[in-house]
Amino acid sequence: MEWQAPAVVLGVSPYGEGDALACVLTADYGAWRGLARGGASRAKSSTWQAGNVIDARWIARLEESLGSFTAELSQAIAASAMQDPWRLGVLSAAVSLTAAALPEREPHPRVLAALLRVLAHLTLNQGAIAELVRFEMVLLADLGFGLDLSACAVNGQANDLSFVSPRSGRAVSNEAAGKFRDRLLPLPLFLIDPEHTPTPAELAEGMRLTSHFLSRDLFGAQHKPLPASRIALAESLAVSSAGEEGEGRHAQRASHEGP
Repeated sequence: MEWQAPAVVLGVSPYGEGDALACVLTADYGAWRGLARGGASRAKSSTWQAGNVIDARWIARLEESLGSFTAELSQAIAASAMQDPWRLGVLSAAVSLTAAALPEREPHPRVLAALLRVLAHLTLNQGAIAELVRFEMVLLADLGFGLDLSACAVNGQANDLSFVSPRSGRAVSNEAAGKFRDRLLPLPLFLIDPEHTPTPAELAEGMRLTSHFLSRDLFGAQHKPLPASRIALAESLAVSSAGEEGEGRHAQRASHEGP
């Protein structure tokens, strides 16, 4: 049995002296593991980097076998991401989430398309964190845990949506939230308005929102924690956004007080 398809490298671990165990994601075959012969060697290790887009070929005597990979590099995403800690953090979070969440050998073309959008924004060096949050929304939906942000769960209105119920995953309007707003998760505008450019605080809110449902529903069902790289990125963003908000408030007070 064999197949050949474009793929994203999700993860690689050393195996023996020069080989590697690799996991890739394709549109038709899903997350697929195999032995990358020479994948840990100096000549081929740059190809087998998590996040790279490759042209992969898998071959085995039997379909249920581990099989072997060969690959040609199409886009060296990993090398460009390593130049910036934020880009590297987004890349690590995206591929580790995908590898840990998806069942093997089950096609999820929508997840692959969303992951490729994250990688594209990494190469553009803009909007990658927002695209990561959108990717996580797709991941949740494709695995049966989608959020409903189409209308308010209380009054059915589609406008003024400002919160999400942490229990049901449905949107709640600002008016309907009432005295329960402190128990709800903020809904950042960029998740319902693709034209809106999110602030760092809104990005942190987006990651907090998806973190709740990823942890409770997707990974909780498997009795596993979120991948460490995803946790680290969310924590770094929360600290960064809090610092920027503090600086903004300080500058505003200084402008009111005058010289």
